[in-house]
Amino acid sequence: MTRTHLPLAVLMLAAAASDAQRPERGRDLGIPFEGTTGPLNAITDVGGVEVGHRTLVAGSGKLVVGKGPVRTGVTAIFPRGRDADDPVFAGWFTMNGNGEMTGTTWVEESGFLWGPVMITNTHSVGVVRDAVIEWVVRRGRMLQDEWSLPVVAETWDGVLNDINGFHVTKQDAWAAMDSARGGRVVEGSVGGGTGMVCNQFKGGIGTASRRLDPQDGGYTVGVLVQCNYGRRRYLRIAGVPVGQEVSDLMPCRAPCGGPRSGTVAAIPADVGSIIIVVATDAPLLPHQLKRLARRGGLGVGRLGGVASNSSGDIFIAFSTANARAARDSGLAQVSMTSNEQITPLFEATVQATEEAIVNAMLAGQTMTGADDLTVYGLPHDRLRALLRKYNRLGP
Repeated sequence: MTRTHLPLAVLMLAAAASDAQRPERGRDLGIPFEGTTGPLNAITDVGGVEVGHRTLVAGSGKLVVGKGPVRTGVTAIFPRGRDADDPVFAGWFTMNGNGEMTGTTWVEESGFLWGPVMITNTHSVGVVRDAVIEWVVRRGRMLQDEWSLPVVAETWDGVLNDINGFHVTKQDAWAAMDSARGGRVVEGSVGGGTGMVCNQFKGGIGTASRRLDPQDGGYTVGVLVQCNYGRRRYLRIAGVPVGQEVSDLMPCRAPCGGPRSGTVAAIPADVGSIIIVVATDAPLLPHQLKRLARRGGLGVGRLGGVASNSSGDIFIAFSTANARAARDSGLAQVSMTSNEQITPLFEATVQATEEAIVNAMLAGQTMTGADDLTVYGLPHDRLRALLRKYNRLGP
């Protein structure tokens, strides 16, 4: 169902009202994911992490550059919460580089993430980056730091959204940051994920977490993704060839099935990207966090992702441990998980990434956007039936 004919103000109210009713997630459908989740099964299970969204939905019908339709937004992830100015150890990795994540040169050089991770659409990276700097200055954060090199990542929403209309403003980025909170994370077509397409179904924002057993340290790993990648036929969930079984419901021109629908060439099959943000409370140093970030790619691979030529698959991982390490002007005392004990964290990252992507797709409802392009949500009833058919339906 699409609500694109409603005015923006009504859409915002409807989104707030529906927020109280959590949609079905992967485990609700009986998908047999591995591992033990945190209480929220979200990146915010890592203590201190806060997430905020700003969602922009307006207009319908023919694309008029600068006017719409608009299907986009901004998502903000704060490692220690929006009121903290204490950097965290971080590392990043790119599986395929047809994309952008600003600020990573300094992350690589310093080993620290200084501020939030922001996610938006490809052509709004610049305005969001500048907005973060102004937000930091306005909050008096530049008294300790002489410069700001924000981390802003993107995926392309140009099939559903008027991406060349530059509808994301600095005020939208500020709203995303100001709204950041702990607790449950809204998923699907929200924030930066509003106009995204994943495996030629509706994509967007998804999250999941894992809690390690006490003998493995009892640490928590949380993942948030903005998924916008993949060919339909590659999609596998819990080993089930969902993309081959659900070969209909391809993107089409509304009214789908009518004379205008046909084959939509606006979504080349190998175009798309995914941003993965990994958080943990395990005491890891930057070189270990780069290793953790790499494992996000294995979660993508479990679902059939191949990091195609036109895909921007960029991942960042941070640790909320070792508070004040960047602020100590003397000899900083830090702790580090032994490399001999890091494999359970790798496993948790793979598992949480896989589940976060599925949660993003399950939360992504059918949307009609620019030029009446309709992208269908992954049908829950058919997925459940396929899990049963292949004897993969969990309890």
